[in-house]
Amino acid sequence: MKYLTLLRGINVGGNNIIKMVDLKSCFESMNFANVQTYIQSGNVIFESKENDIKKLTYKTEKALSERFNYNSKVVMVSHKQLEKIVNNAPKGFGRDMDSFRYDVYFLKEPLTVNEVIKSIKLKEGIDAIYPGESVVYASKLISKSSQSRLTKIISLPIYKNMTIRNWNTTTKLMEMMEK
Repeated sequence: MKYLTLLRGINVGGNNIIKMVDLKSCFESMNFANVQTYIQSGNVIFESKENDIKKLTYKTEKALSERFNYNSKVVMVSHKQLEKIVNNAPKGFGRDMDSFRYDVYFLKEPLTVNEVIKSIKLKEGIDAIYPGESVVYASKLISKSSQSRLTKIISLPIYKNMTIRNWNTTTKLMEMMEK
């Protein structure tokens, strides 16, 4: 099975710096096949015979924490799950990149979509969020992004159990998994 692992909290603000070549090596040392990384924010695609995503998540977090000396948290999704996330995006999501920034909030259990939606305060006419299956889709008007309240999510306790990828990265990862 193909999986996507999304690392959170690496290569941001000079903290938890991990080179992608070292990240790839770490995944290969866990006996995962066809390991690929994409950009510096910690996106890893790999194949495994294991079909228990919770076991894979635990194994991966443990190995990353030991190898890179930080408290690793990852969100892992299967190829099938990512396909649903991309295909079930709200109508028109990601279509007007000149006017809006589109993000996908990938949630780590036990965080739920409902908890995220209840926690986020939106600026009317600027911010929008939409529930998905284990994700929240978010968009904000670029011309008024300084007024957006979506950036405040990083100060909320729920932020520790999610990782955010923009729509371009999300769809590119899907393309990579399709190959």
